[in-house]
Amino acid sequence: MEERLTKWRMILGKKSDPQNAVPITGEMKGKDETLEALYDSERQAGLGSSAPNVNRWLGDIRRYFPSSVVQVMQKDALERLNLQQMLFEPEMLETIEPDVSLVGTLLSLKNVIPNKTKETARKVVQKVVNDLEKRLRNPMREAVTGALSRSIRNRRPKLNEINWNATIRANLKHYQHEYKTIIPHQLIGYGRKGQALKKVFLVVDQSGSMASSVVYASVFGAVMASLRALKTHMIVFDTAVVDLTKDLDDPVDLLFGTQLGGGTDINKALGYTETLISAPNDTILILISDLYEGGNKKEMLKKAMRIKSSGVQFIALLALSDEGAPAYDKNVAASLATMDIPSFACSPDQFPSLMAAALNKEDIKKWQQQKMGS
Repeated sequence: MEERLTKWRMILGKKSDPQNAVPITGEMKGKDETLEALYDSERQAGLGSSAPNVNRWLGDIRRYFPSSVVQVMQKDALERLNLQQMLFEPEMLETIEPDVSLVGTLLSLKNVIPNKTKETARKVVQKVVNDLEKRLRNPMREAVTGALSRSIRNRRPKLNEINWNATIRANLKHYQHEYKTIIPHQLIGYGRKGQALKKVFLVVDQSGSMASSVVYASVFGAVMASLRALKTHMIVFDTAVVDLTKDLDDPVDLLFGTQLGGGTDINKALGYTETLISAPNDTILILISDLYEGGNKKEMLKKAMRIKSSGVQFIALLALSDEGAPAYDKNVAASLATMDIPSFACSPDQFPSLMAAALNKEDIKKWQQQKMGS
């Protein structure tokens, strides 16, 4: 009973127990003080603006709470207490637990971060990107490679195009005991060496609400760009369109090439992308946006219809993040649905499977129902 009372006192805060009827001591007292500094809505100054106070608080939350909770509290501190100033001091930034949300904040503030902090900010972004690549690279490569193996087979390959492992497996039944060898009735290859078999366009809304999606899309784009069987393009947009394909070999450079914030002109982004599409039937276009069009909505929908009708596999992701579907323009999503362009949010863990399904030209609506239960 006492444990439950303590738990509820911690949840509700000090003002819920003005008589101090529930004793808070030891480590629980330290936790309570760090929570009060952030979540006591009656405070006006919060943690204050001094570096020692902020640094001490950052150290305390890392001491008392697991990493996942630390990241939530850091994000809340930035939003509730206007602690952006802690990003302007290298020693403060070094104490922060890096995560995707923090990277989004850094990128949105990159033009105002002072020079003395920029190198530290870049290290923070690099750490998060490295962690994401470790987690996502192998699932992405395996999913894409497997999909290409199943969907794009060259049955009449030249000698340097033969996939010997697949050819041997396919011809084991033709093993000749007398000669101790396999007679290959069927040769299997994957197309000409070095030739891109599919083109993928990641067209990413870089308005402020899409920060996490931009980070994940950059990492996935870099992984796909390393696969010779794919030709991957990375295009970001707000009211202007920027082609960052040349930076795909370095996702950190790519992220610092984005400009989070500003408006949204999907129409302009699709118009630019359309000029790059040369083989529609071998092209996948992933539009990552909340679909709030600030440009010409009517023309944007016309372009989407034209691209889809040309044979491009067109998918709209409302978000590519762990945060679920954001607020989005339901009318635009409904219009896209009438064109057989599905719109849904996708987590980073699900994205490799989605790309495999797209490469195999599966029904994405069915994939969504099977994988996401919607």
